[in-house]
Amino acid sequence: MDVASRSMRVLHVNKFLYRRGGAEGYLFDLAALQRARGDEVAYFGMAHPDNDSPQRYGHFFPPHVELEPPPPGLAGRAAAVGRMLHSPASRRGLAKVIADFRPDVVHAHNVYHQLSPSVLRAAADAGVPCVLTMHDYKLACPSYQLLAGGAVCDACVTGGPWQAVRTRCKDGSLGRSAVLAAETWLHRVTGAYGPVRAFVSPSRFLADVMARAGVYPDRLRVVSHFVDGSVIAPSPGPGEGVVFAGRLVPEKGVDTLVAAAGLGGFRVEVAGEGPARPELERLAARAAPGLVTFHGRLAKDDLHALMRRARVAAVPSRWHENQPMAVLEAFACGLPVVTTGLGGLPELVEPGVDGAIVPAGDPAALAAALTGILADPSLAAAMGKAGRAKVERDFAPDVHLARLREVYSGAPA
Repeated sequence: MDVASRSMRVLHVNKFLYRRGGAEGYLFDLAALQRARGDEVAYFGMAHPDNDSPQRYGHFFPPHVELEPPPPGLAGRAAAVGRMLHSPASRRGLAKVIADFRPDVVHAHNVYHQLSPSVLRAAADAGVPCVLTMHDYKLACPSYQLLAGGAVCDACVTGGPWQAVRTRCKDGSLGRSAVLAAETWLHRVTGAYGPVRAFVSPSRFLADVMARAGVYPDRLRVVSHFVDGSVIAPSPGPGEGVVFAGRLVPEKGVDTLVAAAGLGGFRVEVAGEGPARPELERLAARAAPGLVTFHGRLAKDDLHALMRRARVAAVPSRWHENQPMAVLEAFACGLPVVTTGLGGLPELVEPGVDGAIVPAGDPAALAAALTGILADPSLAAAMGKAGRAKVERDFAPDVHLARLREVYSGAPA
């Protein structure tokens, strides 16, 4: 299929169709980019009440189900587990959308649980090539994050999904961990992801994890995310203080940043929402009084404006991040980034050039790196310019779309 020089019909499949997190943000930004290049785009997902509307094919979507927390009652939970393993409603619905939309390619994203890989069979039955962008470690790690008990863990990568039962990595629960392990095991032995012709990994680190786990290593393709610098103005000069953007959950390491602010005496602006916010606010009041401001979830333009007012961005994650947009967007805004050496983060930040890398969970090291940049406006400006040049060169929309089209063309039916 020659897709390099003609418009395409692309069907994006994701369980949520609203800006819930990084996966959905990427999906919608990619769809907008493809439309701007002349492609026709459609969506398939779950009938969630927060979905963007109208949805052209919403009447074909499987019904909404919440899995976090699990449905109440034994019958509700049994039905949810069944849907995780195989969803006939999702398969039928996608088959109807394919028949009407007639896509050149099905581009799947997060289809786990609420849709299940049954949707991939619908694409195979229709003879439509399918690619899947991996936004997390689900295909190698039943609980998505390579974490167990809050610590980095790769037991399932080489030891198989039943290691999740031993580590109880899903919320410390034996039952929940066993369900996720069984789901992963069953999908592997039945070849549920076999219809995917190319697995797209934004980072080399994630691709390496999948290869070590035996997840179709011959089908792995590394395609970095993109950021559109043409619509994000860089900061006119070094601002003040530190900015963090992301979901407020323990693995993001915001508590380390708050402790570092108390040690270094610098201001931190926190953009994001999540279940850890109340605890983080209490920690800030105790460890860094008057230094940390929580802004909640911000619209993209407001987030970029907040970034431009800062001097440096912090991404203090204590888990193996894949390729967080927080780093790329900070670079686009002309900010250096201080981050940890986990996951795909070292692939993005070059120490001494556009930021710094410190050990995870070490407030003193994080404070030292941030204060070093905060104390030298000219250094911050030079690093910020280097970061901006990097995204313009390596993460431009045209670069991303060309690489993705190569993946599409290598995925014949």
